[in-house]
Amino acid sequence: MKLLLIEDDQETADYIVGGMKEAGHTVDHAANGRDGLFMAAGEPYDVMIVDRMLPGLDGLGIVKTIRGAAVRTPVLFLTALGGIDDRVEGLEAGADDYLVKPFAFAELLARVNALARRPPVVNVDTTLRVADMEMDLVRRTVTRGGKRIDLQPQEFKLLEYLIRHTGRVVTRTMLLENVWNFHFDPQTNVVETHISRLRSKVDRGFGQELIHTVRGAGYKLHAPE
Repeated sequence: MKLLLIEDDQETADYIVGGMKEAGHTVDHAANGRDGLFMAAGEPYDVMIVDRMLPGLDGLGIVKTIRGAAVRTPVLFLTALGGIDDRVEGLEAGADDYLVKPFAFAELLARVNALARRPPVVNVDTTLRVADMEMDLVRRTVTRGGKRIDLQPQEFKLLEYLIRHTGRVVTRTMLLENVWNFHFDPQTNVVETHISRLRSKVDRGFGQELIHTVRGAGYKLHAPE
């Protein structure tokens, strides 16, 4: 198996890596949350072992982020937080199992093997693409023609919704409900304003327009043939 260990305590990490290698497994190790997230999003793993308390980004943040990006690699939380509420919080964040420190390596290995025996997970691409534009859902970045496009959080959310509905008309009401979580008309031009700003960043200077207005209906994102 190919495992990812995200653990900041070097002594614990060496212990786990050594034991897993003796058991015939390959282990990649990250010593902080941000490096761990980058590796989890960029490489396919059979199982991830993640410490709850990490520098840079904690284990909960890592798991929530990869689950939000549709990465379904089994995750085992390894932590000193052994309370029921802590275990429930970890499992609800998207972890598959929970082992409290101190632990016996034999139990850790058995739990990892059990997670690996689950039905194979289909690798999901965490990048959305339309024409020459790419959106990385994990790193929260957008590029077009290789050029980085800086977006505000709400602009990113709006563009993501448009990309996920490429080729289909999305109405103002759909955008208010799904991007702004408004289930009523706020009687403002918030949609129009954000669409205008998004166009200025995504389309201006690139020659081919991707965001189109459909008169009397709404908006559509597509690349003309």
